[in-house]
Amino acid sequence: MAGLQVPNSASGQGPGGRRRSWAELLAGRLKRQKCNPERAQKLKDSAVRLLRSHQDLTALLLEVEGPPCKKLSLSKLIDCDSSEIYANHSSSFIGSTLQDQASRLGVPVGVLSAGMVASSVGQVCTAAAETSHPVLLTVEQRKKLSSLLEFAQYLLAHSMFSRLSFCQELWKIQNSLLLEVVWHLHVQGIVSLEELLESHPDMHAVGAWLFRNLCCLCEQIEASCQHADVARAMLSDFVQMFVLRGFQKNSDLRRTVEPEKMPQVAVDVLQRMLIFALDALAAGVQEESSTHKTVRCWFGVFSGHMLGSVISTDSPKRFFSHTLTQILTHSPLLKASDAVQMQREWSFARTHPLLTALYRRLFVMLSPEELVGHLQEVLETQEVHWQRVLSLVSALVVCFPEAQQLLGDWVARLMAQAFESCQLDSMVTAFLVVRQAALEGPSAFQSYADWFKVHILHPPLVPSKYRSLLTDYISLAKTRLADLKVSIESMGLYEDLSSAGDITEPHSQALQDVEKAIMVFEHTGKIPVTVMEASIFRRPYYVSHFLPALLTPRVLPKVPDSRVAFIESLKRADKIPPSLYSTYCQACSAAEEKPGDAALGVRAEPSSAEEPLEQLTAALVELRSSMTDPSQSDVISAQVAVISERLRAALGHNEDDSSAEISKIQLSINAPRLEPREYTAVDLLLTSFCQNLMAASSVAPPERQGPWATLFMRTMCGCVLPAVLTRLCQLLHHQGPSLSAPHVLGLAALAVHLGESRSALPEVDVGPSAPDAGLPVPALFDSLLTCRTRDSLLFCLKFCTAAISYSLCKFSSQSRDILHSCLSPGLIKKFQFLVFRLFSEARQPLSQEDAASLSWRPLYLPSADWQRAALSLWTHRTFRELLKEEDVHLTYQDWLHLELEIQPEADALSDTERSRSYDHSENSNLVFGGRTGNEDIISRLQEMVADLELQQDPSVPLGHTPSQGHFLFGIFCRRLQALTSGWNVAARLQRQRELLMYKRILLRLPSSVLCGSSFQAEQPITARCEQFFHLVNSEMRNFCSHGGALTQDITAHFFRGLLNACLRSRDPSLTVDFILAKCQTKCPLILTSALLWWPSLEPVLLCQWRRHCQSPLPRELQKLQGGRQFASDFLSPDAASPAPNPAWLSAAALHFAIQQVREENIRKQLTKLDCEREELLVFLFFFSLMGLLSSHLTSNSATDPSKALDVCAAVLECLEKRKISWLALFQLTESDRLGRLLLRVAPDQHTRLLPFTFYSLLSCFHDDAAIREEAFLHVAVDMYLRLVQLFVAGDTSTVSPPAGRSLELQGQGNPVELITKARLFLLQLIPRCPKKSFSHIAELLADRGDCDPEVSTALRSRQQAAPDADLYQEPHLF
Repeated sequence: MAGLQVPNSASGQGPGGRRRSWAELLAGRLKRQKCNPERAQKLKDSAVRLLRSHQDLTALLLEVEGPPCKKLSLSKLIDCDSSEIYANHSSSFIGSTLQDQASRLGVPVGVLSAGMVASSVGQVCTAAAETSHPVLLTVEQRKKLSSLLEFAQYLLAHSMFSRLSFCQELWKIQNSLLLEVVWHLHVQGIVSLEELLESHPDMHAVGAWLFRNLCCLCEQIEASCQHADVARAMLSDFVQMFVLRGFQKNSDLRRTVEPEKMPQVAVDVLQRMLIFALDALAAGVQEESSTHKTVRCWFGVFSGHMLGSVISTDSPKRFFSHTLTQILTHSPLLKASDAVQMQREWSFARTHPLLTALYRRLFVMLSPEELVGHLQEVLETQEVHWQRVLSLVSALVVCFPEAQQLLGDWVARLMAQAFESCQLDSMVTAFLVVRQAALEGPSAFQSYADWFKVHILHPPLVPSKYRSLLTDYISLAKTRLADLKVSIESMGLYEDLSSAGDITEPHSQALQDVEKAIMVFEHTGKIPVTVMEASIFRRPYYVSHFLPALLTPRVLPKVPDSRVAFIESLKRADKIPPSLYSTYCQACSAAEEKPGDAALGVRAEPSSAEEPLEQLTAALVELRSSMTDPSQSDVISAQVAVISERLRAALGHNEDDSSAEISKIQLSINAPRLEPREYTAVDLLLTSFCQNLMAASSVAPPERQGPWATLFMRTMCGCVLPAVLTRLCQLLHHQGPSLSAPHVLGLAALAVHLGESRSALPEVDVGPSAPDAGLPVPALFDSLLTCRTRDSLLFCLKFCTAAISYSLCKFSSQSRDILHSCLSPGLIKKFQFLVFRLFSEARQPLSQEDAASLSWRPLYLPSADWQRAALSLWTHRTFRELLKEEDVHLTYQDWLHLELEIQPEADALSDTERSRSYDHSENSNLVFGGRTGNEDIISRLQEMVADLELQQDPSVPLGHTPSQGHFLFGIFCRRLQALTSGWNVAARLQRQRELLMYKRILLRLPSSVLCGSSFQAEQPITARCEQFFHLVNSEMRNFCSHGGALTQDITAHFFRGLLNACLRSRDPSLTVDFILAKCQTKCPLILTSALLWWPSLEPVLLCQWRRHCQSPLPRELQKLQGGRQFASDFLSPDAASPAPNPAWLSAAALHFAIQQVREENIRKQLTKLDCEREELLVFLFFFSLMGLLSSHLTSNSATDPSKALDVCAAVLECLEKRKISWLALFQLTESDRLGRLLLRVAPDQHTRLLPFTFYSLLSCFHDDAAIREEAFLHVAVDMYLRLVQLFVAGDTSTVSPPAGRSLELQGQGNPVELITKARLFLLQLIPRCPKKSFSHIAELLADRGDCDPEVSTALRSRQQAAPDADLYQEPHLF
């Protein structure tokens, strides 16, 4: 340390200018004065004061010590890099030196050492700081302080240190004293914080100093400083000390007799910090500012890890209660009237996140009962800050499920006080609390409208003098309900208002009221009192809802029932207006003449959502980050509340929409549609739910994941539920097989939780199939899961496995009733059906050891083994117990219904596997609920067919069959006539589904149903054949054929039946030839189908024929065989054999063979067409056009559109080269031979789309063909006009290429571009065509001229113009 220069007046000058030492001066005074004890004591006190005021004790020691002690310096003691002190001057040496000097000075050694250490502490603190307001030491300062504190501990251990003097000396350097130094002194036991605070003379000043330093400390902690761990430890220790001493049990802050300073300072500092934070939030603190960081850090001290060991005492609870009071009462600026206007902005989601975080930390220490009680006490005794009071109410109902009941009870007490004692303040408080709680949605608190309804219909008992107050209240409540679009007049007569469930629509409630009123009337024989009162006091509801529901038109029974008697009683009592009764009677009479069903409609409320969805996305991301962090489990409910708020804002719903609940949801399963914003928002919700489930399942099984899924599901209820169910319909019913495993697991779990809340959810009306009854939500999922194809079977199995497994894991400790509510019986039945059908292991008897344990973990892994998971569930003990319930038995009828739904051609099982599963199904006691002996419908039909065939009319000769057809075809015909006809998608799908069912039935019946059991010589074509041909030509051709051929199964079934019947005739070969020859004109599609499937059909027919005849196959079958051989030879490298007759069969065989050739070889092979007959080329061109259309119309077509187009171009090129006319293919009619043949082979949709193929080949037309052929212009114009009509009708969208195909192909299939090219082609062609080409143009333009006025004008102008000199000039087409 630097030496201190002592003033001359103190040191004096001796003779010769020699300075005298301090000891010499004192010795001189002692010689001049006599010994006086009092004077000696005064002198000692003066010396102590002098030492305390001295600024450089080291210099003073050097002066006292004299020249031998010049090197003794305390600065070297605290210098860690100096070894001199340890070598020459140990702590004991310095201590002894201090004792010597204290003895010489006559002052206590503790006072002298305390002043010296305090001075050294000041030197440490005044070193260069890293920040403008430092609270932490640097590394170098911390090392020096450590050495100094070691020396101080030595002094303390040897009673050479005065704590009081040290504290007083420290406060003299308060401005430079660092908070970390104070903490080290406290932690290392040099001087406690309490001692230090008690020694300060100004309690207010020390509180301000601590507050300022704590703010700086919090800021540095949030700034992630270098020594953040030291800073957090400091903050934790200070907070623990303040809480423990400020809120100890016996402390009384209001006492006035010598209060301790420490508790007062502690409370003052904690209160300063809280007020600073609240004022900052009220002022709108900027994100990530220094103030924001300070507030965020300080609110963190309310967590358990900050309070440490004191958490086990009562002090933290008193501190939290005191803090809550300060939050609610600080700066009460707003009045209740202001709160009413502004409280919508104070919901949980809109409250500042820092304040909601503070609330949640307070909730950890205080129970809901204590919180509500404390809130009630504060509101009754103090002025409050309404924003923070109401935001606390929102936080309560969001974070505590039981808070709804507690708040409801408190509000009821407030209302009772208001009416009993005329306390308007209590009523205002009740209104504000209920309004605020209702803002958080129905999952947290009953709606505001519900609360009003209960009090209006069940008002409290009040003294007569306050009756006017109740009347005013009811009037205001009715007005407010009207504002909320809820009319009290629309309330039901028997409505249960005790629960906070859905608000039933007046029409639905009126139906329930009518049923209950009739029940009461049946028992009493009198009009119910409730109905009589409603007719007088609630007449709007009675007239507008109750009577229309009662007087629903119907066919009146011959014997009057209770409803008729009730209506007559009301009429006699003049409770039904005469006009209404007369209308009812007329409607009933009309119903008797023409009965019909009427489906109830549900209003669709359009929603307009203009708010962006980014905030919703951010809230969902924040929730997902909490799924895998156990420490964040307490904030999930708060995050879900934020999601609910932001979802409502994203969809444009306001807070009052929750009161307008929907009693039934209208859902179109076949064509579900959503608005774009609804689609996006719901997709965000569903994706987030699936991701959250996967994240939560990675750390815990379903039963230990907490209530997050239930809370999340509730956000999907209410107004957004219809959109959620619509999107689920799109995903599960239409896109199910394409969903990934996480999607399947997530949606299955969501279905379980929706079923968990089935009683609170409205029913779903799925359309015309169920007009009179809605489905509960669990049953809806059963309807969405289909079992038709291999992909849909496997998807249904995955979904059922996931849903059942999740429910068994999630509710493993709860009763079986929970499982029944979560899952529909139909879903469990489908799981049994699929497992038993697909896995042979499930058909084996179960042993006791097979009862496997169920684990959810394998299902959420990316490589989920669904078969293993399904079999594990199949053998699970709880699941086996569940199957004992009668309502989940898979009956034989259930099995038959599900089996008939499967399309055999797309089945996951082969014919052999399917047959084997049938055999097991018929003998199973396990799957079908123990019910045996039920007769299969199909088996019964087979027996009936056999009986009919064996029953011979005595008048018919032996071997002859009756001429009438089969009764099944009559049933099919009547059912098809009842279906809606048309080209719209819904009608076509419905008709296709019906026909596929007919085909499955026919395939399971004997083949004689199609052909008859035998053929008569006089009438070889039986009525059954005629019926089957009609079914093929009129229906199957359009809905059960692909590319000009029926499916393999029905084709083979017909030919097996044909041979069976013909083999019973006198000349089987002749009969076969006759029948197949007739097929060429009556049903050519049968023959083209045989050509397509001939490789698999031929061995079957050969085997069947040779079992009975040794002769070769009949001639007509040999033609089919020859056609296939010709096609094979044509495509081989060898020379091709000539095509057999008929040419159209050879062309069909060649077309089917070409489809199987690789694309790169097709052009080379088709060069052989130049040698074929003209007729063959024309037919081949037609079949190629059909193949081109099939490649566009069928997503799984075997032929690529580009290949099909090349084939058409190659055939057309050959036709043009040989100048063969092909235009007749685009003008087919039933009146010409070619049309009668080809129109019975191609589906109607293909022939309607021929204009598309015509102009798809535009680039292949030869330039001179348009002028050479007179009919070309007529066909081109006709095709163009029909193409425009198809485009206007929307039919060209079916041939538009998918987005994934090449750009070249997309340009080819784009209808707009195609029409544009066709139009340009015509406009360039018209001026160059000869006059004779326009002979029939007027007929084309007669009714279609307005399709394109410019083309029509060009045609008419050219038709009227004279021949051009340049008539035969080559047109520039492109």
